[in-house]
Amino acid sequence: MNPSAPTWSPVVPASRKAFLVIEDEKDIAELIALHLADLDADVTQTHNGNTGLEKALSESWDAVVLDLRLPGMDGIDICRQLRSQGFQQPILMLTARSTELDRVLGLEIGADDYMTKPFSALELQARIKALLRRSCGVRQASTGTETDRLSCGELLIQKRERRAFLAGNPLDLTAREFDLLCFFAENPGIVFSRSDLLDKVWGYHHQGYEHTVNSHINRLRSKLEKDPGHPEFIHTVWGVGYRFMDHAA
Repeated sequence: MNPSAPTWSPVVPASRKAFLVIEDEKDIAELIALHLADLDADVTQTHNGNTGLEKALSESWDAVVLDLRLPGMDGIDICRQLRSQGFQQPILMLTARSTELDRVLGLEIGADDYMTKPFSALELQARIKALLRRSCGVRQASTGTETDRLSCGELLIQKRERRAFLAGNPLDLTAREFDLLCFFAENPGIVFSRSDLLDKVWGYHHQGYEHTVNSHINRLRSKLEKDPGHPEFIHTVWGVGYRFMDHAA
């Protein structure tokens, strides 16, 4: 093992998972930990935002369950810090708020999924399982040498390193934006509805969350396209969805 590698770098998952729950309400944290333990996992709890961030970065986790409102650093700032420091494992955000703005904000800054309290134990387990399947699938797909690099015109995607470049310049993408771009590049010319993208990229069918796709597409275009108003790569198919144009075709 390389001792200089970050402790949160993805590794081949062990049979038993490790989850971190950052939730200030101890009774809720205990309940979450109880149900996540049923997924053959060791669950660690922390109840403060600052200590939660330190814990998340100092150890290896398969997923993090993160509350929005926390003493110290709040969940939005923790999520943003984790993604900026290379944390690529799934993050499921929890909140008592139910406004559309909170949902979009949480997902745009790098969260993989979002649940509003109160929620059922079965739904929590289903969401975590879906996130783990998606995360594991991305890591397995990135191990093959033939599909590790994708190119389209001036766009280059390095799947294993989870990096993308446009005309040689690195693109500053969130984890979800990278997954979305990678999925498009692997399926050029195919039209996908918003529902399709939620199912394929998010790994879970978020009923009523189609606006999340629009938000991510707009943010991705702002980083990828020279003129987002006249995109070269991600085209809108009106009334249907989106299609990625393969410039190499």
